[in-house]
Amino acid sequence: MEMSSHLAERRASLERRHGPWRERTLGAMLRAVADEQPDRVFVVDEEVGGASWTYSAIADRATRLARGLVESGVAPGDRVAMVLPNGADFVAVRFAIALAGGVAMPIGHRLKGTELRQVLGVGHPAAVVTMESFRDVDALSNLDQALPGWDDPGGPQHGGGREVRLVVVVPTAGSEPARPGVRALVDLELDDRPELDRELVSRSARVGPADVATIFFTSGTTGRPKGVVSTHDMELRSAYGSAYSRGFEDGRRILFALPSSHVFAYIEGILASMFVAGSVVVQAAFDPEATLEAIERHSVGEVLLVPTMSLAVVSAAARRPRNLSSLHSVMSAAQSAPARLWTDLYETLGVESCITAYGMSETSAATTFTEPGCPIEDLVETVGRPKPGGVAGDPALGGCLAEYRTVDPDTLEELPPGVEGELVVRGPIVTPGYFADPAATAEAMLEGGWLRSGDLGRVRADGALVLTGRSKELYKCGGELVSPVEVESCLCRRPEVDQAYVVGVPDARMGEVGAAWVVPSESARQAIDPVALVEHCRAELARFKVPAYVLVVPAEDLPLTPSGKVQRFVLAERAAKELGLSG
Repeated sequence: MEMSSHLAERRASLERRHGPWRERTLGAMLRAVADEQPDRVFVVDEEVGGASWTYSAIADRATRLARGLVESGVAPGDRVAMVLPNGADFVAVRFAIALAGGVAMPIGHRLKGTELRQVLGVGHPAAVVTMESFRDVDALSNLDQALPGWDDPGGPQHGGGREVRLVVVVPTAGSEPARPGVRALVDLELDDRPELDRELVSRSARVGPADVATIFFTSGTTGRPKGVVSTHDMELRSAYGSAYSRGFEDGRRILFALPSSHVFAYIEGILASMFVAGSVVVQAAFDPEATLEAIERHSVGEVLLVPTMSLAVVSAAARRPRNLSSLHSVMSAAQSAPARLWTDLYETLGVESCITAYGMSETSAATTFTEPGCPIEDLVETVGRPKPGGVAGDPALGGCLAEYRTVDPDTLEELPPGVEGELVVRGPIVTPGYFADPAATAEAMLEGGWLRSGDLGRVRADGALVLTGRSKELYKCGGELVSPVEVESCLCRRPEVDQAYVVGVPDARMGEVGAAWVVPSESARQAIDPVALVEHCRAELARFKVPAYVLVVPAEDLPLTPSGKVQRFVLAERAAKELGLSG
């Protein structure tokens, strides 16, 4: 009852603060918050010792960088690639691009040269902002492969057949420039220039909320990344809906190590915090001990995690207790989690609220949320209900920001309510399509603005979504389709199993059979017994669903996307190789 009362009060406060909804650009949003709360801390950068930047400091730096982009020839609508780790540089550059009227292309900073070249070839940026190096990443060597001759002062650079007119580099702290003569990020910052300031004002009038703000590249758990188009208003509506759904208090402080180049951290963290003039504590890489230390040191109120991270944080907290009294909320989303994880989060971290959510790059991050403080059953069985938008909601969708239904994956015909099928979604935060890829857009978009998710599930009578698998992850054993999620849930009911991932591998007789990768729990008293796990599945599942193989993998050896999702296609390849199987 107390949680419900606090949630209602916080939502009402947000509505008074931001109603009626004002469509605006990202640059306008930053300037508005900086004007209202100039001395509030916006970014705490753990990579540089926990140094902090206020809203006014970020706004001032973003404006200086925007002047430099304009002077360097970045025109309205030009795409600017950002190959940067989490940190204050990322935030300042992101808003500088918006102020200059450009389109940001955030790219995972750990991509190898060939991967980077592929993404640049899809997005065709006019400019690239990158770094010299970061920890074990040699960014300039990667750029050499992606843009051969980029540092040649004699002429323009080329990537994917298109001209890149500007490359800006963040030098490695405490080191001499690796490539003398290359333009550094600090050189892009320009103080007051009347002619440039007039141009920025002109661009703010020409670039509107419905214009493209960002091109996000999908995580790639199953295949080649695509460029997802996102507008200013899509991102801000989604972020406000997230703050409203989670019931943000004034000044909420959010910690994450998830990459800001992905929608999860960017919208659920950076943008959502702005609606309460809050702060983001950003880490450039995930480490469970560092996460707990940062919560304690910076009085963090909420942490954003994926289940693989959540499990590691719980284990670290159980080993050495800390003062986590400031932490009241955990958002753990992006993939299914074992039931006991939620109990462990509540009991070990002592939080008031755990929530999960569901969404994609194509839907401006989360489109559904469980209610803060909801029963654990909701967290285990569903991914919540469509996200209420408050003043930003769509009246045609009952005030929500998204609407779901199911279709037959083969015929694409609408299915009756409650029937399992492929989930499709529409709403004001759903992408209009993929950049420069009409074929992919046509394949994904259905009549009426419905977007195919590729996920299988059903919509319950109470509106909650239940995920049952991903269409591309299904495999056929002896002519019967198997959903890995069901088998994984069965395996995770065993106390010795922390995580499970089931993939299809070739089989001469059955076509495909299941190979289960399992991560042992820390509480396991003995080594994983594959035979016992198969027998457990055999007692609970139909014969064709029982995995033929059980493989053990440490959590740190799971192949992950930058956003923390497990790359199942890599596990399938690894299983086939380890088992000596071929198609």
